[in-house]
Amino acid sequence: MSTYEAAGVDIEAGERAVALMKDKVARSRRPEVVDDDSGFAGLFDASALLRYRRPLLATSTDGVGTKVMLAQRWGKHDTIGIDLVGMVLDDLVVCGAEPLFMTDYIACGKVVPERIAEIVGGVAEGCRLAGAALVGGETAEHPGAMGADEYDLAGAGTGVVEADRMLGPSRVREGDVVLGLASSGVHSNGYSLVRHVIKNASLDLDTVLPELGRPLAEELLEPTRIYSLDCLELARSVDVHAYAHITGGGVESNLSRSLPGHLGAVLDRSSWTPPAIFEVLAGHGRIEQKDLDRTFNLGVGMAAIVAPEAADESIRLLTDRGLPAWVLGEIVPGAGEAVYG
Repeated sequence: MSTYEAAGVDIEAGERAVALMKDKVARSRRPEVVDDDSGFAGLFDASALLRYRRPLLATSTDGVGTKVMLAQRWGKHDTIGIDLVGMVLDDLVVCGAEPLFMTDYIACGKVVPERIAEIVGGVAEGCRLAGAALVGGETAEHPGAMGADEYDLAGAGTGVVEADRMLGPSRVREGDVVLGLASSGVHSNGYSLVRHVIKNASLDLDTVLPELGRPLAEELLEPTRIYSLDCLELARSVDVHAYAHITGGGVESNLSRSLPGHLGAVLDRSSWTPPAIFEVLAGHGRIEQKDLDRTFNLGVGMAAIVAPEAADESIRLLTDRGLPAWVLGEIVPGAGEAVYG
């Protein structure tokens, strides 16, 4: 007899996963969230937007990439959801948008309720850190397409910004200061190269390297820093012109996206010391500087372009909030490119 369960899909396990994650999801709730008892949709009270003169909705979608493969190998699933939120919601804040809500999607070879609850718990915690609500999601069991211990996750987020408060290249001026906002480590980009280095250098994830002081896996699975609330507070407090979320492509590539065509950014590589994990990867993988630059954030998770008179106050404000920041470079005449000087 053929049944859904015989085909590898466990409906009861899915229902148990939903029950286990319910309390964790509730921690990310915002007042505008409206309950839909059917569970088919997430509802958000749009009347909250009436306080805006001309609200622009912003949306973003992303995944975590092959970092999930390290989480699976190490058996740690409670922070990979934070990485997802960082990749999705911190893209929204680049234009000055306040993240409102997010949904997630998890595909797996086999639903293990406790594991799914850990993953979603991480997403909910990331949403809480970003000030957004996790209003819904989907878990899909794909037996045969994925191994029993394999999973992948993606998400989409929505935010809002007042039209005349939108940040971006049009606001950037010659003489502006570029600030570097510290990353928490590798974040969620470049893990195909990370895994390549681990394999070719025969590194064990449980090895405690002297440069790191903790197992390699713990360093590589350090969750992505969430910048949303810090960046929103900075934009409310000082004259911020633009942000750049430093993800795949590195500092130069991502910062260039936030520059107008007639200006450039000159960056000072000596202004900060990248976290030790990048030196470890470079050494064991014999990675040249140009490849490090275009693959990893190298310790700069977000860049802010501010008016020159706002630079000192910006650094003070961010430091007081527990986010290390420094002068990374300046805006000069150019052709829309950020380069190291």
